[in-house]
Amino acid sequence: MKEKILAAALACVLLAGCGPVRTEPTDTESAPADEPEIAYVPLDDRPDNEERVVYLADSLGYELLLPERDDYQTRLDGQPRNENGTAYGDRADLYEWVLDREAGGCDRYILSVDQLLSGGLVSSRSMTGENPVSLSDGRTLTEAELLTELLDTLAADPDNQVWLLDTVMRLAATAGYGGFGLNEYNALRSYGMAPRPHLEGEALTVENIVADYPLGRDGQVLAVEAEEPLPEGAVADYLAARERKLRLSEALFGALEGTEGRFHVLVGIDDSSEEDSIQKNEIAYLRSLLRQGDALLSGVDDLAFKAVARLYLDECGWEGAKVSVTYFGGTEDQPACAYDYQPLTAIVAEHFSFFGLEETEEGADLRLLVLTQPADETRKSGYIQELIRTLNGADIPTVLIDAGNGAYGTAFHEALTEQAELGGLLSYAGFLDMAIVTGTALSHGAARYAFLQRGEAAEATERAFQRTLADSILKDFCYKNVVRSDILNFVRGDLGGSGDNFWTPDIDRAAVLERLETGMDAAAADVIANLERSNFRSALGEDGLLGWGGVALEHYRFPWDRAVEIGMDIRLGAFTDPHAEILGMYYR
Repeated sequence: MKEKILAAALACVLLAGCGPVRTEPTDTESAPADEPEIAYVPLDDRPDNEERVVYLADSLGYELLLPERDDYQTRLDGQPRNENGTAYGDRADLYEWVLDREAGGCDRYILSVDQLLSGGLVSSRSMTGENPVSLSDGRTLTEAELLTELLDTLAADPDNQVWLLDTVMRLAATAGYGGFGLNEYNALRSYGMAPRPHLEGEALTVENIVADYPLGRDGQVLAVEAEEPLPEGAVADYLAARERKLRLSEALFGALEGTEGRFHVLVGIDDSSEEDSIQKNEIAYLRSLLRQGDALLSGVDDLAFKAVARLYLDECGWEGAKVSVTYFGGTEDQPACAYDYQPLTAIVAEHFSFFGLEETEEGADLRLLVLTQPADETRKSGYIQELIRTLNGADIPTVLIDAGNGAYGTAFHEALTEQAELGGLLSYAGFLDMAIVTGTALSHGAARYAFLQRGEAAEATERAFQRTLADSILKDFCYKNVVRSDILNFVRGDLGGSGDNFWTPDIDRAAVLERLETGMDAAAADVIANLERSNFRSALGEDGLLGWGGVALEHYRFPWDRAVEIGMDIRLGAFTDPHAEILGMYYR
């Protein structure tokens, strides 16, 4: 009966002309003028390192400059090579591109060290020894020489602000790249996860760390257990890649003497574990090298988000914010997934420190709501409803994290779509590995809140903000838990292929793309309807709301020709006046 009464009331209001207004998505948008530029060398060409970073930068009033995509893209086994004839980025082109930006007067840089020295994240996990770089002027430099020369050039300009993104190598290399298979991945990840001797104090040196790579906690040589025999030299190559990666990180810090305050290093910990793994001494050593303003945090694919956000926070005079934090699910004192090395609460605390956020119970400027994995399987629905009641219960800027790691299936997303105003969130994250959701959500949330305090909103910044939020919600709600399963079944069952690489074996990729488009059209309809009936904050205060216009998705793509992630373009309609609340249902 209650639903009938609400439906009748809603119908009356709609007939009276007071219902939500939808504006048609447009192909033309006003171009921003005179935006400060950031020269950006991405980790690779996946969406979290490319278009989503563009959205975030645009939302803060920056223009992000990127090299040609061919210079930083990764190709998996069996896929066409890049123009340089390799499966990784063109290090010479990228080095010279950065120098060109410096000659052109750019003063802001976000540079992936893995891309500049190894051609991307995946290749950094497999390269061994020296890999000299031949430049267009005829010179050949070692990786360390290339890095030092580049940093010396940038350091010569006292106006430059530079963020350097580095990583702790994950527990195993990438299956499906460089002939590295799943058997090798499983065996070497378990091998890497095994506890090593614990080094500290003066004993914590690169030489000692490398010497202990093959040893277990007891000092004895570790055996590698594999379902099938590993290729000859697989273990030696794995350890050599780790050594190369660690020595280049050491060289990075060594080249930065005298650049404090202008050059910042942000190190991400990639695919870790709670065990005293092969990474433990590496992490401790790199932490000992950090200078004022540097940081070492969990997560890799969110590194650029964090750098863009901190660059903006530093430039706008950010003084921090107070945040109320509420967890739902009861497992916040545990790692959110198998790829984390700390409990969720510890990772949140470290990111709070990095962004200048302070947890508080009273007088909060914004709030963080987190759904964890369920401590009690029988209470899943209760955890969801408790969170939604809290979300809807107070008008305060909200960052939302789904750290359930798939434990709730589609139930959480469906409940949010039916009962909450998705477009009113400050930021949201839940897609891909749980190790990166904290940094993704907090970087976007802190930056957006600071922009609302201190930035100058324009059509371009607000559209970019809408894209950051819509992209995160739609990919998580619609692709991750709905369409991706269908794609995997279609690729494996109907086409006899692999969801990890559509080229091995070579399958009908056009058919997979058509399947994606059809699936997303159906799965995204209700979520888009929710966004189109949402209001968002364009300014702080009671008069700061605007209504979302229309939302349209197009140009779907699989960036690495695999099912893990997708790219898409988002067209938006003109903003509207705030949508009027109708018995609490204006967004339904």
